[in-house]
Amino acid sequence: MSSDANAHNPHWGQPVLAAGEPLATAAAAAVLLHGRGAPAESILSLIPDIGQPGFAYLAPQAEGHTWYPHSFLRPVAQNEPRLSSALAAVEAVLAHIEAAGVSAEKVILLGFSQGACLALEYAARNARRYGGVVGFSGGLIGATLRPYSGSLEHTPVFLGSGDPDAHVPASRVSESAEVLTRMGAAVTKRLYPGIGHTIIQDELDTVKAMLAALVK
Repeated sequence: MSSDANAHNPHWGQPVLAAGEPLATAAAAAVLLHGRGAPAESILSLIPDIGQPGFAYLAPQAEGHTWYPHSFLRPVAQNEPRLSSALAAVEAVLAHIEAAGVSAEKVILLGFSQGACLALEYAARNARRYGGVVGFSGGLIGATLRPYSGSLEHTPVFLGSGDPDAHVPASRVSESAEVLTRMGAAVTKRLYPGIGHTIIQDELDTVKAMLAALVK
């Protein structure tokens, strides 16, 4: 890819880490999206807490460890072209999973912080039935939310966040829950007083049950 193309698609060609069951024999899969400034290995560290037998886990790496440059609450144009490149990276991982024979109905999209925003935004822009969508400390992207269309067809969605969270306003988590509910998702939203910008055991237990439901 040329340097000019790299400028417009910076996440192209970045590694995708894999763990768990090989895709060829997996019953289900999870796309795990790391937060700002973190490596893909960081999100894979959740596997001991949420993992299930039969799952393939794929974690794409953002170029420069950052999916997009500014707050997710800024106008979308200010986070381009990296945001579109990040969404394309998620699309490429999903296409790889589906080509291996695991349908979207058996795929969990999961992210923390910036990765949570990316997972939620991808699902809202590409509405269909997924195995599940998880946003740990995140919300839909933009200063104002775009008019999303399509149906999530009862996709289970979990949104968990601290209240307050220095990076993610509770109001945006609630607004995101309302949008995804209108799109037909089965949304569980939990705001946890005083925990800050982190993931707690209740969230991990909830998501572990979501994964287990796909491989019963």
